[in-house]
Amino acid sequence: MKEKYDNEMTLEILSKSNNEAFARVTVAAFASSLDPSIEEIADIKTAVSEAVTNSIIHGYEGKDGIIKINAKIVDKKLIIEIADTGRGIENIDIAKEPLYTTKAELERSGMGFTIMESFMDELKIESILGLGTKVTMVKNIKEN
Repeated sequence: MKEKYDNEMTLEILSKSNNEAFARVTVAAFASSLDPSIEEIADIKTAVSEAVTNSIIHGYEGKDGIIKINAKIVDKKLIIEIADTGRGIENIDIAKEPLYTTKAELERSGMGFTIMESFMDELKIESILGLGTKVTMVKNIKEN
């Protein structure tokens, strides 16, 4: 049986860096129905930006691919899933370490997962080498 959500949206974008801002703003606009604070909106935008950028840079490595974004609202909780069918992550624990990057030559900071973890209330990373990665983030919106 499919779980019931108060609202849900799905977005598919091409893995182009100029689509990152579109994804970030779209998810923030969707979340606005929860009446989040300016800080909560900024947190959501930043986390989405990091996840989408990871898919573009690391998942597809500059090749074209589709990034699927699904956002759901349940009560005062925003659940965001960002998935790609790129190369996948060999070792998630190592990838989550602050400052770890596989793209040092591109001046990547290696802070993407750390930023997602600090700006969201929950972070789950699922990945299969050669098949892709799905990042699930949860933000609990406080009563204003």
